[in-house]
Amino acid sequence: MFKKLIIAAVLFTGLMSCGKSKSGFKYSQDIVAKERSLQPDINATESKVKEFAMNNQYDSIGVAGAHMEEVVQKKIDEINKMPLPNAKGASEFKAAVLRYFDYIKSMYSAYKQLGKAETDEARTAELENIQKLANDKNEVITDMQKAQRKYADDNGFKIEN
Repeated sequence: MFKKLIIAAVLFTGLMSCGKSKSGFKYSQDIVAKERSLQPDINATESKVKEFAMNNQYDSIGVAGAHMEEVVQKKIDEINKMPLPNAKGASEFKAAVLRYFDYIKSMYSAYKQLGKAETDEARTAELENIQKLANDKNEVITDMQKAQRKYADDNGFKIEN
């Protein structure tokens, strides 16, 4: 589920200027590295969750969700500790990045809640929440891409579409 989201998000290429834009470019590359470092955990978790879901192992889905919630939160904490570069729109870009990471975390929080659900009705409600979050994916990607383009344009480097 997240593979396309991850691939589509935060792919920056080519540095085309110097000074402030170098620090802006480095900041964006550091963000990309954090985002990419999640990919192996996301792939493994999504694979496990599919298997757990087919076997109605909701408690295992919850454990997997809780684990990934912690993994993503660590990345959020790392991003929050990163000093902002002296680049135009850095704080707005950071805010967009954090919204993106919060979205990813919210998916895993929903998995965790699904695992905690004790009744069929509660599971149905959690599954509806997961579906709503999945439906929001395109909007989250679009918002992140807009923030990426603006940040790159403001600081003189290009992003890959």
